[in-house]
Amino acid sequence: MTQAGHIGGMRKLAAAAMALALTACTATAPVEPSLKPVARPVAAPPPPAVVAKPTSQKSAMLRQYLNQVQRAQLSQGLLRRDGGGIDTPYSADMLAANFEQIAFYNEYDGNFTGRGGASPLRRWAAPVRMEVIFGYGVPPSQRKADSDNVNRYARRLARVTGHPVSAIGNPNFLVIIASEDDRADALMEAAARIPGITAASLSALRNMRRDTYCAVAAYAAGPNANTYTAAVAVIRAENPDLLRLSCIHEELAQGLGLANDHPGARPSIFNDDDEFALLTSHDELLLKMLYDSRLRTGMNAREAAPITRIIARELTGGPL
Repeated sequence: MTQAGHIGGMRKLAAAAMALALTACTATAPVEPSLKPVARPVAAPPPPAVVAKPTSQKSAMLRQYLNQVQRAQLSQGLLRRDGGGIDTPYSADMLAANFEQIAFYNEYDGNFTGRGGASPLRRWAAPVRMEVIFGYGVPPSQRKADSDNVNRYARRLARVTGHPVSAIGNPNFLVIIASEDDRADALMEAAARIPGITAASLSALRNMRRDTYCAVAAYAAGPNANTYTAAVAVIRAENPDLLRLSCIHEELAQGLGLANDHPGARPSIFNDDDEFALLTSHDELLLKMLYDSRLRTGMNAREAAPITRIIARELTGGPL
């Protein structure tokens, strides 16, 4: 297995097995009439209710810290949800330059310990099928809200990219929402469910720094080292609602191939300044560019530059 992906994380200090459904057809004998009452079949017991387990002191303290982070960011006018406006203009040249920095560079190196370098264009060829795995400590109300957000966002990503992205079917992109107490168990489940992913390859997601809200790892386990075949995103369940939704937006988009953050990108979630919490109009154009058929998987930035400039002008209405 070749790992040809990245781990993207929001380091923003306020500052598979495939499941097989087996069916069989069996002939049935005619039913004989019976004069005796037939006992009703015993109903199967309902599945046990999901009950959140008590959290550890470490998880509780992390939740308190992340709530403080969100409050501080909101008080500074950060975590915007408006998608950008007249105060955040960008030109075709700016869009093309931002695309180059975000799509052709990695956020981290191969050991996930330092900044990454130049990278060829990477994206998915097969349909992306997302599924959420929750840690045992996540309460039912949060599970429903997060599942709805992932499903809704998957539909948006499909619409924007023109690439099949859904939250149904046999998953190849797992979204783990878990706490400090149950993240390791959820990662073990992920490693068991998706071919091409091992527990060792997920070790960086198991040991996340306190100021890392979320992260994603994308993998290429097929014949093409630049074509993603699987991804795992990890989002801290301790994040308050808006930070958790922000993680969903950034990590799922990064897992499609926009692997880097760039301080010059604005309005954008691919920027560690935390100004925007949710995918912006600018970011939608980056995703359109990433999945434009005129770009080829494996291209480097120099090869792609003449094409990306044309696409950027088409998307912004600029002169060709």
